[in-house]
Amino acid sequence: MTERKFAQCIQGMNEGDKDALREVYEEYVSYIYGITWQLLKNKENAEDITADFFIKLWEKSALYKPGSGHKGWMATIARNMAVDFIRKNRREDLVEDFEEGEFVASTGVASSQIGVEQQVIGDATVKEALESLNEKERLVVHMKVLGEMTLQEIADALETPIGTIAWRYREAVNKLRRQGYGEGL
Repeated sequence: MTERKFAQCIQGMNEGDKDALREVYEEYVSYIYGITWQLLKNKENAEDITADFFIKLWEKSALYKPGSGHKGWMATIARNMAVDFIRKNRREDLVEDFEEGEFVASTGVASSQIGVEQQVIGDATVKEALESLNEKERLVVHMKVLGEMTLQEIADALETPIGTIAWRYREAVNKLRRQGYGEGL
């Protein structure tokens, strides 16, 4: 689908034309599914996020700026939705681990709870470190680490030269290392 055709479909969506959404869906459902599956590595979750993506696209179509590269714009939305899903499920897993921990009468604290508390504290400090990155660097780190994507796959998905992606990743890792993180990145 060309930029012009996509912009026409977005305009149609803004006017309530569901056929315009159907056109975009038919053209890009496999593209969006591929992005979400790459991050989630789970068929059912990727299908759910893909379906949610097109609902969100319908609701947020007015935010699209014509000529800004519709595939990259859609890929960013899909990746963000998948990363949000991962974060939400991680928090739920931590809460479940905490609630299912065994009670230790002598201290009132289960050893599994101590591990969960340390994990939550660690996640909070990692989150702060990631927030020190600019948006583009953070996106590359998320795709590389959470999505387990190669730099070439990231470059292809973002429609950005691989040298730029490599530079952003290197800058992000250097920033994280200065804060005591980044080992193994």
